[in-house]
Amino acid sequence: MKFDVKYIIGIVVILFSTGMNAQFYAGIQSGIANIQSDVNGVKASHEIGGALKVGYIYSLTDHIGIGSGVEFSQYRQEVFLNQGSTTLTNFEVDATGSAFSYSVTTSNYKESQTLQAIQIPLFLQYKKNINKGIDFNFRAGVKYFLPVSYKFETSAASVNGFAYYPDVNLYIDDLPEYGFGNQTNYAASGEYNTKGVLMSTFELGFTFQMGGKNALYTAMFLDTGYGTILDQEKNESYVGYNPTSSTDRNANGLYSTDKDATIKPVAFGLTLGWNFK
Repeated sequence: MKFDVKYIIGIVVILFSTGMNAQFYAGIQSGIANIQSDVNGVKASHEIGGALKVGYIYSLTDHIGIGSGVEFSQYRQEVFLNQGSTTLTNFEVDATGSAFSYSVTTSNYKESQTLQAIQIPLFLQYKKNINKGIDFNFRAGVKYFLPVSYKFETSAASVNGFAYYPDVNLYIDDLPEYGFGNQTNYAASGEYNTKGVLMSTFELGFTFQMGGKNALYTAMFLDTGYGTILDQEKNESYVGYNPTSSTDRNANGLYSTDKDATIKPVAFGLTLGWNFK
């Protein structure tokens, strides 16, 4: 990944270092923005997201150009368990160093996620005049998607954490001072550890000349991430274990239950921009 990013940034620097045949642009994107996952037993809503973008297109020929820039994007969604009441289990270690099987059952669990990222695009543009003052445009390329914040707020009608110690065949479900028991009206916040990924990006649209040096740009876009933005070393309980309390549990999030899961951004919608020289 670092190898690819160096080449993308290098080309961006070259593009911005020359002013020949330069065209700048600024715009916004809006549409359906999903954070797709393959975590079992989890479903997500479809929410509206968007991005602010500025950049630069260097013309190679009358029809072909190469462009880059910087974008700030935001994704929002709500995540639920497929079933209203579900028990998930993982292994933990208590305050004495003893390992046990930790199971969490929640009722009406909901997770409101907000992902914000910096995107660095690198694309080829093909344009063709189709009428006086109107150009057809097609852009295709890649983006480096770098999350800067992936936070979530959780809530549940109830959370019940209980333990099973296989070495001594001991089951504990009501010992609050050691972190086992029930809690009602649970609410907490958390943040996922993330890393950058590459995305493919496509735009199909039209440019309408508004003057000698200005034009309105409208297009449809599709961005698809490759790889996973999640960066964690082990599976964790989505509601964390607290060895001293059953009512002060950290929120790890549903996506933390599978460290090998693929969590990727996907967005499609409309672009509205302004080109100028």
